[in-house]
Amino acid sequence: QVQLVESGGGLVQAGGSLRLSCAASGRTLSGYNMGWYRQAPGKERELVARITWVSGSTYYVDSVKGRFTISRDNAKNTVYLQMNSLKPEDTAIYYCNAVPALIRYWGQGTQVTVSS
Repeated sequence: QVQLVESGGGLVQAGGSLRLSCAASGRTLSGYNMGWYRQAPGKERELVARITWVSGSTYYVDSVKGRFTISRDNAKNTVYLQMNSLKPEDTAIYYCNAVPALIRYWGQGTQVTVSS
């Protein structure tokens, strides 16, 4: 059973940066494609970035392309999301999970708030 703990969120001004971390415990993330999801108030949760296990190839939703970078450190069993040039519309709770998401792996998420 994997437990995922997200951290690194906070309040930042538009144009600022944050780096989110997702630490896994309980078992290794080996073999899992991993992703960062976000849920803004009144909206459905969406996948914003994904990184594969085999090749490390990445995917980004159009709204974050060129601003966000997903990476993983398999030795540390951790996935990261570097977020630059943040916009108010990036405000949301950010979660990590496998891709496709596994219901039992949802954590508490980390709040990101971008002020204008």
